[in-house]
Amino acid sequence: MTDRLINILLTSFTKILIPGIKVTIPLTIISFAVSLVLGLLLALVQVAGVRGLKQLAFIYIWIFRGTPLLVQLFIIFFGLPGLGIMINAFPAAVLAFGLNLAAYNAEVFRSAIEAIPKGQTEAALMVGLTRPQTYRRVVMPQAFKIAFPSLFNNLISLLKDTSLASSITVIELFTVSQQIASRTYEPFALYCEAALIYLIFSTALTWLQTWLEKKFVWSSRSAHYASES
Repeated sequence: MTDRLINILLTSFTKILIPGIKVTIPLTIISFAVSLVLGLLLALVQVAGVRGLKQLAFIYIWIFRGTPLLVQLFIIFFGLPGLGIMINAFPAAVLAFGLNLAAYNAEVFRSAIEAIPKGQTEAALMVGLTRPQTYRRVVMPQAFKIAFPSLFNNLISLLKDTSLASSITVIELFTVSQQIASRTYEPFALYCEAALIYLIFSTALTWLQTWLEKKFVWSSRSAHYASES
């Protein structure tokens, strides 16, 4: 490895890392928050079985899971202006990532809710809780713990998928690495450096996931012991 290449990598690391912290991470967090809210609503609509709405939820999930995320990004950023709807690059990326991941999170939430024994819901209704109260106090706390690992895996996948935002001019981590590579003619080294930064972010999230899962297990055991005593 030449001194020139070493110098390029050392000087570019911070230049790539900063947009990763300022753009990639916020883009991931905001998009994931959108996907959680919408995904939960879609799951509840399916579980409730409301005629018409359930079919619409199914169609939504079918479309967004069945078409490429990159195509969805292009439709929102490049296609909607043809209909008179102009969206800036960052909000367009948030919208595309949020809508896409919501379809996957909806299935995670739905399967988690359906995993809760129906007897618990019936018992809660019999003691006087309304159906919304039953879901809020009995069903959803348990369903969230079941769904948590899959949801967090989706979050980690989303972090890596944000690199696609470079295709619609969002100046994020991968975009900067592309810009530097085009000036220095060292694409292999710089893309490997970008991959390393993504790996660091993903590893940090994996550690956070492991820690949170242990906290959930500990809190569940504490609640169990408290109920027995």
